[in-house]
Amino acid sequence: MAEPGPAPGPGEPEASPPPPLRKKRRVAGGERSVPPPRRRSGAVSFGPAHFAETAYYFERGLRKVRPYYFDFRTYCKGRWVGRSLLHVFSTEFRAQPLAYYRAAARAGRLRLNEEPVRDLGVVLKNNDFLRNTVHRHEPPVTAQPIQILVENDEVVVVDKPSSLPVHPCGRFRHNTVIFILGKEHDLKELHTIHRLDRMTSGVLMFAKTTAVSKRIDEQVRERQLEKEYVCRVVGEFPEHEVVCEEPILVVSYKVGVCRVDPKGKSCQTIFQRLSYNGRSSVVRCLPRTGRTHQIRVHLQYLGHPILNDPIYNMEAWGPDRGKGGKIGKTDEELLKALVEEHRSKQSLDVLGISEEDLISNAENEDCGNSSDCTKSAQADPVNESSCPAEDTKDPKGDAGDPEGDHVAACPLNSDGNLETLEKNEEFGSCKDQDGQTGEQGWEEKDPLCVECRITRRDPSPKELVMYLHALRYKGAGFEYCSKMPEWAREDWEE
Repeated sequence: MAEPGPAPGPGEPEASPPPPLRKKRRVAGGERSVPPPRRRSGAVSFGPAHFAETAYYFERGLRKVRPYYFDFRTYCKGRWVGRSLLHVFSTEFRAQPLAYYRAAARAGRLRLNEEPVRDLGVVLKNNDFLRNTVHRHEPPVTAQPIQILVENDEVVVVDKPSSLPVHPCGRFRHNTVIFILGKEHDLKELHTIHRLDRMTSGVLMFAKTTAVSKRIDEQVRERQLEKEYVCRVVGEFPEHEVVCEEPILVVSYKVGVCRVDPKGKSCQTIFQRLSYNGRSSVVRCLPRTGRTHQIRVHLQYLGHPILNDPIYNMEAWGPDRGKGGKIGKTDEELLKALVEEHRSKQSLDVLGISEEDLISNAENEDCGNSSDCTKSAQADPVNESSCPAEDTKDPKGDAGDPEGDHVAACPLNSDGNLETLEKNEEFGSCKDQDGQTGEQGWEEKDPLCVECRITRRDPSPKELVMYLHALRYKGAGFEYCSKMPEWAREDWEE
């Protein structure tokens, strides 16, 4: 028996008793035990192991990513407890038919607590850890390089090309600003201050430290940050200043479509024409709030959509292209028309969805929807496998970025909402079922991969440019500008 320690001296608090030993939970015979959850790092960063998952190559003005094996991982959600894995797949991970998951289990690509899943009828328990290995394909982006405008001890400011997402989301991981800066410029552990939509180019800021990020976030919350955009729109925009205050409603979080609606959220954009070449106008845009696609939706409402906007200047909106909020379709009809229009042009990648999503949706049309995505599931004609990213959830609120990448924030690949635990390097590694790195998938065709069986047309570099550019960001003590894009010149001709 151990001897008691010395008594506390005068004025010293009594030593607290040692914590009681945790009793091991007894597991009944035949009952499945679940290991305790792993501790995860609080920092979000990508390192050499992530960057080595695959490689870039360049072809016909496009930056491409070689297909690679990748693990999506998640802990069991509370609502899954007591449900079979088969039922969870059929109701919440509908980007693939059930036949795929059965084949993936037979191939050893589905793991539960790091053990191969032999029976999809297994009932899930709290703290169960799921891993799904997929053969991942990323859409191409422009080969135009990211230009570093400013780099100092506090911030990195870049001129983002159109078509590049800021951070991993949806079908994009390596073809993102964050990964390219890390892999090609050795700029890691950056803090995102604001976001730009994938198709929007221009000034993009990152903080190098948490302190700088918090300082600028405070300016955003206090509406001390001024943002200026420039765009080229259809027709002759009025010469006088135009203020649009129409409320905006999100129609689909996955496809990324919004419209003006009285039930939407209040917002304001100030427009001023800069030039007119007889067919189209260059317009300065000063957003005072930060709703998703705010500038693009307001311009469409005014009857002057961005000249090559792949969403808001499409025939699917009707003969008036949505001018004055006149659409003549239900939300579901509108989304179906948009999807079919892009499908006919083989340009679904512009919407951030794939043929795989549409195929699996048809096969699973009788399945229920994820409770994470109920707000947009009814109106969305394609499988709702992304999580809604509402601007109301953004702590910046109204001061958020009006052209921010607020949609499709969760993976849209073959296992939809399986969350990638990026916060831990161990969880971020990419291995196939044999423990090999992602490069094993570079040249071979994967027998379970739908994308491997599809031949899709590459977009041209021109199709990956939208005429909307973040020209200037100004705050207390800083102001960063980029050059005016070529298409914004007064004498520009298409």
